[in-house]
Formats: sequence, structure tokens, C-alpha cells
Amino acid sequence: MTPTVLKIIFIAIGIVLAYKLIFSGKKGLSIFEMHFKDGRLASHKGKIPEKFQKECRAIAKAEKLTCSVRCEKVGTVRLHVSANVSDDITQRIRNLFPFEYYDKKQVDNSRQAG
Repeated sequence: MTPTVLKIIFIAIGIVLAYKLIFSGKKGLSIFEMHFKDGRLASHKGKIPEKFQKECRAIAKAEKLTCSVRCEKVGTVRLHVSANVSDDITQRIRNLFPFEYYDKKQVDNSRQAG
């Protein structure tokens, strides 16, 4: 009876490990999300740069977009646009995004060599 129990435990551990490896994709810190529906900003979350939000709303209104734009930080800042948006509009949105605003390095002045 003991070998059967050990086999069941090892199989259960294997299934748990496989599940963790497959479904535990590391997500980064979400900076903001914007959801557009028929060219209007339906909902938003987080701190969105004002100029970027205004220009994205103009593009969405002109193109009657239904999509989401999401920014997350995983080491570096990444901008995600829904797959149902054409590549040229996605590129226009990426060109508007102020990446340099988020890529500023924090200088630690507490320990300066003297």
C-alpha cells in the first residue's frame, strides 16, 4: 500500500508543478489601463499622462476604436494595445507614449563619494 501512496503523491506533485509553470506567468506592475468603446473612453485606471490621454482619445474618436491600452512595468516600461487595432494605429499610439518619462533613473544622493 505504501508504494501506491508514494506514486500518487509524486504524480500530484508533478501535476502541481506543471500547473505552476504553465499558468504562473509573471505579470508586472500595472501603471495604467484605458478602455475605449466605439471611440469613447469607457473606463480608465491608474495615473495616465495627461497629454498622452488627450491624444489617445483623439485617435480613438477619429478611428471609432474599441480597444484597450495598457502600460506595465516589468523591469522596463511596456505599452500594450489590443490585437484588434491595426498596426499603423498601434504605431501612432506608441509614438505618442512618453517612454522617457518612465525611464528616468533615480539618483541616490545619500552616499556620495567625498
